[in-house]
Amino acid sequence: MDLRKLKTLIDLVAESGISELEVTEGDGKVRIVKQPPQIVAAPMAMPQMQALPPAAAAAPAAGAVAPAAEPAAAQLPAGHVVTSPMVGTFYRAPSPGAAPFVNVGDSVKEGQTVCIIEAMKLLNEIECDKAGVIKEILVENGQAVEYGQPLFVIG
Repeated sequence: MDLRKLKTLIDLVAESGISELEVTEGDGKVRIVKQPPQIVAAPMAMPQMQALPPAAAAAPAAGAVAPAAEPAAAQLPAGHVVTSPMVGTFYRAPSPGAAPFVNVGDSVKEGQTVCIIEAMKLLNEIECDKAGVIKEILVENGQAVEYGQPLFVIG
């Protein structure tokens, strides 16, 4: 099954009300499971022995939540981010001894192969969706990647 079909199936599951899809084509079999969104409960205020002013009681709760959200946005440099279209193992080169598809500073054009993601014993070539220069490679060779995980930054 080619990458375009997989992308179409992933989009179908994401946009529809179904939570799981399994497709068998020849010897290949693809199973896509949409995880329900995780609900994070707001911290509950516990009754205290001493009365605190409302501003002092609210400050610790706000301080505990805000720093966790800030680092995620601060991690990525400015530019276009190429994300993983699937879950799998990231490879920078077509084979273990070969030169990588791209390096930091390389010019890339739209449709150029920038890496391979192995999923279910299938090697899927990932193409660049925008022309530019590779500013940063965000994943190590052989690392497991998730759907939507940033792989490259293009400037």
